[in-house]
Amino acid sequence: MDYQQALDYLYSHIDYEKIPMPHALAHYDLRRVEELLARLGNPHLSARSVHVGGTNGKGSTSAMIASALTTSGYRTGFYSSPHLNTIRERFRVDGTLITEDELTSIVNEMKPEVERVNQQADHGQLTTFELLTALAFTYFKLKGVDFQVLEVGMGGKFDATNVILPEVSVITSISLDHMAVLGNSLAKIAQEKAGIIKPDGTLVLAPQFDQVAPVIVAACRDQKAELVMVGKDITWRNLGFDGNRQLLRVEGRLDSYELAISLLGQYQLENAATALASLEVLSVKGFSLSRDSITRGLAATSWAGRLQILNRQPLLVVDGAHNPDAARRLRQSLKVYFDFKRSVLVMGASSDKDVAGVVSELAPAFDRVIVTRSAHPRAMEPDRLKAEFRKYGVEARSTESIPEALSLVVKMAGPEDLVCATGSLFVVAEVIKQTESGTGLISKREQPRA
Repeated sequence: MDYQQALDYLYSHIDYEKIPMPHALAHYDLRRVEELLARLGNPHLSARSVHVGGTNGKGSTSAMIASALTTSGYRTGFYSSPHLNTIRERFRVDGTLITEDELTSIVNEMKPEVERVNQQADHGQLTTFELLTALAFTYFKLKGVDFQVLEVGMGGKFDATNVILPEVSVITSISLDHMAVLGNSLAKIAQEKAGIIKPDGTLVLAPQFDQVAPVIVAACRDQKAELVMVGKDITWRNLGFDGNRQLLRVEGRLDSYELAISLLGQYQLENAATALASLEVLSVKGFSLSRDSITRGLAATSWAGRLQILNRQPLLVVDGAHNPDAARRLRQSLKVYFDFKRSVLVMGASSDKDVAGVVSELAPAFDRVIVTRSAHPRAMEPDRLKAEFRKYGVEARSTESIPEALSLVVKMAGPEDLVCATGSLFVVAEVIKQTESGTGLISKREQPRA
């Protein structure tokens, strides 16, 4: 297979990123993943692991941990999902993406074993995400990484990444998302997320809603796992924003840290403290991570699509907020970090999301609204979004594509205005691609400051 054929092969399997997920958790069976990995020589056991789950912030937190490990001298693999523009973004070693040739070679190596597992089908058919996860483990083994930082795809207990024995597990902020699969309450979702906690392991827990923390605490008790609570055992203080970076002081269990991070959003302060708490766990276990290397690693972290500035006049900001809690945090952050005259919201969503909750957070915060859809197969019809905004007295403009929406933005937004595109990482990915292509969709375009 060449590169395109390798991608076609990966996507020819069951792909729950493109079709609705089945409601029954019985469809998610780790035994078929373990069988495939055994046939591939158990590559997931070749490196030390950091496992990061949660609802919001897990990607940013994982990116910070991976960056700090790299800065500390460890060869570090980072597996994340979904991607914005290329599937290669999901597989990184020390920040460098897997090459097309590397990905193609690994898929060719995997294919015979995948076919054998699927032919037997003792535990069901392998999914696209499970193949991607096996690909990540195989790639990291090939590259000889010391650490692999693994972002959970969905849930935790039955996620394909949950086949490892991590040095530390991390759970970031938990909120309502994927409710059809994980459960319709915070407590039920927390129970699924808690599935990454290992017997006698260590869990770092970010601040949580009141309904969540007791579930996680009980799970740690059952597994005899050490619990490190951010906000209690690890604390942080906001030191301000200098126009490009956020400044904060974190009081860890081992040391005090003065940090500067380029990721915007007040929630990123929480993520930075959570990442630091995880790195301190590794330090306690004997790994070499100094205060200086951690500080430099967090400062060097970049993570696209999360409160990212694409343009200055007008101010164009993209954020992947796709559930009510993330939308609330986005709304608060826009007020804190940016000065603008009027505001325009560009929103699209996936068909399985709680758009009523997201719209309730965003509708009061914007002067004008454009609803649209990405090219993704699970994209929601704009008319559904339009109806939600109408409940708040907002008559949104509707388009059938991101380029159409951005063309409307040119007519609506002046140089002192804010345009925020959100609701889905698939929407964000297309806005980034359109803007970076230089097709003139944004007037008076100006490169953002570093």
